[in-house]
Amino acid sequence: MMGRMWGEEDVSGARGVGGTGEAGGVGGTIGVLVVDDDFRVARVHRAYVERVDPFRVVGVAGSGEQALSAVDALRPDLVLLDLYLPDVFGLDVIPRLRTAGHDCDVMVVSAAREADAVRGAVRHGVVDYLLKPFDFEDLRGRLERYAAQRGMLRDTVVRGQADVDRVLAGAAMPVPTVPSGLRRLPKGMSAETAGLVERTLREAEGSLSASECARLTGVSRVSARRYLEYFHAVGAAEVSLRYGATGRPERRYRFVGAGRGVVSGGGRA
Repeated sequence: MMGRMWGEEDVSGARGVGGTGEAGGVGGTIGVLVVDDDFRVARVHRAYVERVDPFRVVGVAGSGEQALSAVDALRPDLVLLDLYLPDVFGLDVIPRLRTAGHDCDVMVVSAAREADAVRGAVRHGVVDYLLKPFDFEDLRGRLERYAAQRGMLRDTVVRGQADVDRVLAGAAMPVPTVPSGLRRLPKGMSAETAGLVERTLREAEGSLSASECARLTGVSRVSARRYLEYFHAVGAAEVSLRYGATGRPERRYRFVGAGRGVVSGGGRA
């Protein structure tokens, strides 16, 4: 579903419409509000977001005031926020959202390259900062990383410091360097084997070791380890260590591709 352009007349007549139960998180979707004063740019960003599962654009706003009203009415999970807005500086919108009781996440998408803007964004707790102009793959990598981290935060049970460290490490996870996956597989790796390993990793209950993956796929342990490490490098899998009584700890892999794997997503970009 495509999001609507959010004008003043829409805002004034839609308070109370939507809400957390409608816009944000329905059926596992992540509701997004796009905020940009250039309607052409907003249209492009909206189209980009709609191509990434499980994201769904719930609205588009062209000013800071419109953004505040739209968040109040639609309760998005994530706001893509431009900083150069016609009425207020974008970062000034964030504390007003918090004062109003909204806990939506904010991702800055702006041409603002000043160090003060970046520092201010960090102080306000934005989940990412993407410089314009950017292409679909740039945004896609960040959205998928955000979705993976969001799922990790939702599902994590903190039993000790290791659980806290894992969540914080996920928050600092670098943007995948190969977001389009199979189009730039390393030399010597095949799309067919990558797809097989990815499907096996997706369908596993919990995590897999390289030996377990090799047994399930029929490839050698060395090959399984190489593909698993590749998925880890591009942000589609996370690694944990299992310590035994003796010997080196076992590396275990868990799929965190947020509904779109490196293989299945590559053909649609």
